[in-house]
Amino acid sequence: MLTAALPNPTTRRRIVGLLGLLGAVLALLLAGAGPASAHATLQSTDPAQNSVVATAPQAVTLTFSESVSLSGDSVRVLDPAGKAVDGGNPAHADGKDNTARVGLNSGLANGTYTVAWRAVSEDSHPIGGAFTFSIGAPSDTSVSTTALSGAEADGVVAALYGTGRTVAYGAFALLVGAAAFVLACWPAGAAQRAVQRLLMTGWVALLVSTVAVLMLRGPYERGSGVGQAFDLSLVRATLDERIGTALAARLLLLAASGVFLSLLVGQLGQPAPAARPEEADDTRASGDARTAEEAEEAELRQLERRAAERPQHETRLGLGVAGLVLAIALSATWVGADHASVGIQVWLALPLGMLHLIAMALWLGGLAAMAVGLRHGIGAAAAERFSKVAFGSVAVLTATGIYQSWRGLGSWSALTDTEYGRLLLVKTGCVVAMLGVAWISRAWLARLRAAPAEAEAARPVEAPEPVAVAAHSDDPVRQAQLDRQRAARASAGRDRGLTPTRAGLRRSVLIESVAAVAVLVVTTMLTNSPPGRVASEIAAAGTANGATAPAPGVPAPQTVPGQTMELKLPYDTKGRTPNAKGTATVTLNPARTGPNEVHLSLDGADGKPVEVPEVELAFTLPDRDLGPLPVPLTAEGPGRWSGTAQLPLAGNWVVSVQVRSSEIDQTTEIKQLKIG
Repeated sequence: MLTAALPNPTTRRRIVGLLGLLGAVLALLLAGAGPASAHATLQSTDPAQNSVVATAPQAVTLTFSESVSLSGDSVRVLDPAGKAVDGGNPAHADGKDNTARVGLNSGLANGTYTVAWRAVSEDSHPIGGAFTFSIGAPSDTSVSTTALSGAEADGVVAALYGTGRTVAYGAFALLVGAAAFVLACWPAGAAQRAVQRLLMTGWVALLVSTVAVLMLRGPYERGSGVGQAFDLSLVRATLDERIGTALAARLLLLAASGVFLSLLVGQLGQPAPAARPEEADDTRASGDARTAEEAEEAELRQLERRAAERPQHETRLGLGVAGLVLAIALSATWVGADHASVGIQVWLALPLGMLHLIAMALWLGGLAAMAVGLRHGIGAAAAERFSKVAFGSVAVLTATGIYQSWRGLGSWSALTDTEYGRLLLVKTGCVVAMLGVAWISRAWLARLRAAPAEAEAARPVEAPEPVAVAAHSDDPVRQAQLDRQRAARASAGRDRGLTPTRAGLRRSVLIESVAAVAVLVVTTMLTNSPPGRVASEIAAAGTANGATAPAPGVPAPQTVPGQTMELKLPYDTKGRTPNAKGTATVTLNPARTGPNEVHLSLDGADGKPVEVPEVELAFTLPDRDLGPLPVPLTAEGPGRWSGTAQLPLAGNWVVSVQVRSSEIDQTTEIKQLKIG
């Protein structure tokens, strides 16, 4: 007869096989991670941005700060009429993973050409932008913003993709946390149908969300509609990327986790053999023994009980090790394809990222299992064990979270100046709220321990067999019996252990769970945002090139298409020459996307034109990581220049004027300008 506690050789072989498979998948995931800078940026182009070349080039080449993945339409080149003139199917130039090159048609006419590009950076985030170059001389262009998809995904696809990622995080926490709760805190819970449903819910939700993310990844990267989710060519292209490898590995791990769950429920979910009446209290029997024979018999019974329990302990240990390796491998499918896989200190960020995810799962998933356990008579001892696990998880989350924050932010100012930093503050607030509720939960737990009648695990109460009687009786005694039977039938199958103290503890646990959902949503948003360190580096690079984003909250002057826009930028190079201080005036006509006639004038403090050794004018679109686009200037007299600025996209542009009044005195002034 097969018992629940005894692990047979087949079970041992299954556990060993699980460990081997999980180790191999984990090694595959971590082998592909390497040092890089999160979120690739465009470093250079050939032809150069806003340049004028004498003859038509044979190809357009883009160079990025890190490796990028390309698709068949990653680089598009449009002529002044908006017609595609590229050969399609861009590839890496000379085998370099940080480049993209697309061939051009022969016989291109003179004019301004627009290059729209889209790629996937090494941390699996889509990036994109656009720039222009001219052949022979600049010209008008009919290319509109709708022809340049940039890096923005379709709204519906982005919402579904984000929802899928959030559900995946929650399902991972539920699956890992509930399984750990059963193994470490409440082994008897494996026999509860509610706990089994909880485990199956986590497994199914993670499976469905992983498949959904895999199918939506292609449209998300390319900015296409949700109908493209069923395009098998896009799915195959996704599987060739790092994130596709991670998602495929996650599906394999879910197959292994299904075997693990069957072993968990099969080995721990069977009722334990009933103890013989004489084994009810071996300690008292030993103490009350009046003869040496009785004492020896009691000791033998204790040894027999321990020997009978040892196989179950060994089974829990084996399942615990397999579950730990499974949790590590599953967490690697996120960490190995996200921010932790690129940037600084990858060797440290990867294991700490996995530790952070597992600690989150132990805490949040354990809360869900705890809420279920409180409805099914979990004892104070099991609740106390989870309290210790949760405390350790919070300590790990705090330590790893501090490191991840430092690595992602890079500076204190990034907390408020970048989207990543602001989301991190929101997440911190949610976690602090959870800790506050957890403190209340500990108070309820102390009350539960202090009440002996409630501290023990409640046992289910069997409903009495109904007696076949009439629905109503005139006999008061018989009617009272009918009422008791109806009440017993109504409460049959319901939990009888939800005392007032347990109910209070369960309410606080449920509130913690609600805050946990908010944490998971913000976490998903964090993984989709460029780290603050990267955003600061991009801003610094813009400053070095003479343009920065304006201060937050400063409105941009609104242009009226077809009319001349005038911007005045006071400047002071701190020099001692008469031309060191004055006002730069930039006029833009017709102030819309496409070519614009630009005039630049420098006037001194007395309002008269001044000459300077050098002046530069450039336009930057920070929101799309476009520019700086320098404007070639032609002198028209003292303190007067003119040129043509190509502004291919609508948005909040930054106009920068760099003035050098002497060999050592120089300044750059900026102003925001809204186009479109």
